Amino acid sequence: MSGFPENFLWGGATAASQVEGAFREGGKGLDTSDCRSGNFGVPTVDKIKWKYRLMTTSRFQKALSEEGLGEYPFRWGSDQYHHYREDIALLAEMGLKIYRMSISWARIFPTGEEETPNEEGLQYYRNVFAECRKYGIRVYCTILHYSVPVNLVQKYGGWWNRKFVDCYVRYAKTLLENFHDDVEIWLPFNEINATMFHPYNGCCLILPDECAQWKNPFEKSMDKIYQAAHNQFVANALTVKAAHEIDPGIRVSAMIAWFCPYPSSCNPVETLMAIRQQQEECWFFTDVLSRGYYPRYMENRFRQMNIHIHMEEGDLELLRENTVDMISFSYYFSSVATVNPDWPKTDGNLKRANVNPYLHRSEWGWQIDPMGLRVTLNWMYDRYQKPIFVAENGLGAKDVVEKDGSIHDPYRIDYFRQHIKAMEAAIADGVDLIGYTWWGIFDLVSCGTVEMTKRYGMIYVDCDDEGKGTFRRIKKDSFYWYQKVIASNGEDLE
Repeated sequence: MSGFPENFLWGGATAASQVEGAFREGGKGLDTSDCRSGNFGVPTVDKIKWKYRLMTTSRFQKALSEEGLGEYPFRWGSDQYHHYREDIALLAEMGLKIYRMSISWARIFPTGEEETPNEEGLQYYRNVFAECRKYGIRVYCTILHYSVPVNLVQKYGGWWNRKFVDCYVRYAKTLLENFHDDVEIWLPFNEINATMFHPYNGCCLILPDECAQWKNPFEKSMDKIYQAAHNQFVANALTVKAAHEIDPGIRVSAMIAWFCPYPSSCNPVETLMAIRQQQEECWFFTDVLSRGYYPRYMENRFRQMNIHIHMEEGDLELLRENTVDMISFSYYFSSVATVNPDWPKTDGNLKRANVNPYLHRSEWGWQIDPMGLRVTLNWMYDRYQKPIFVAENGLGAKDVVEKDGSIHDPYRIDYFRQHIKAMEAAIADGVDLIGYTWWGIFDLVSCGTVEMTKRYGMIYVDCDDEGKGTFRRIKKDSFYWYQKVIASNGEDLE
């Protein structure tokens, strides 16, 4: 008998910038993801280095000057803009209960400042939602999944400018007003703590060219980063307020990227280090969004760093009165806290991590830790006592198409199996876990390394790092395996 509740939401997740493509079709404006280079010819092992992951002034200007596809993989993605009917039919065949997707801000408001939305953009998403509804697939919709109209960046800098809040809220209200009947769960910001680790994605921070040589490229920008975080908190609260005014039954979620830090030993100092890491990198964001106030540990941290956040009158009341209904998070890897400065490091989602010698790692260095998911779920639920949703979890790997067209990915199935068992155990622990969306259900352009080679999907997309291919969809072995898992509500994992 399955340990999952009868109404558990088995699903898959994507982001508009990584799958849609069609970056100049349907009235869409240029956005910040469209400006991230694929670094063609650079070995994968180097793509994770600061040098290639930062957005610098010259790199940004070069992207703006290139009108075509160039070396910018997000501009073509997985071409879902032209394949959405086929894609949603495949999700229905798989048996998906819920599809986590995002909407492109620049497809609705091409410059971010229009008074009225782009009707072609609205119609595209009406069509997508209609297809989901046809097959009985619920929708979990992310309002902002990193990608911001470049016009806003050019005029106002980034999220530290309060003008961003006004533009975002106009956009968010437009979505809520048009699609509140189509969406099960709304998420204002994907991985809202990303602003700490990937500030270009998180808050549109563009750095001087020489920053790639700095030990900490963001050190001189912490005022901007924390101010951007505050403005996003305000925008999130205003979105919750608008959503509940439109329909009190709407559920709005917070979401963070979680890294599950352990102390590397029983040294009490390392235990405290792990707690501090959790507080500053993760808890801070969900504490504000779910509890409605700035925690004292961060107020102390701001004083130590001499950081002064500008708040407008009514901000704190707004945060207090408009908290989220549930908590979501992404989980890909865990790390360790250590006093040893020479401890070996490896790559991970958004940030590098200290190596845990008890864990295996993926081809891209991400530490595979199913038990860490169970630990995280217990921490999350214990802290907030609100429904929990695992919004992202997955394995990036190289897949091979066999001569007969089949794709065997036992490594993905095994990864998935172990993490499902961890979720089931967490439910038995008492966690109110309501859903899980595998990242990304289709192959898509990797957000971290900007390449297709790092494949996450259970559905293969015939496209290489340079956009060459037929974009044909092919079911992997994991497709049929997940189909069986969903049909059995998590009972059949063989």
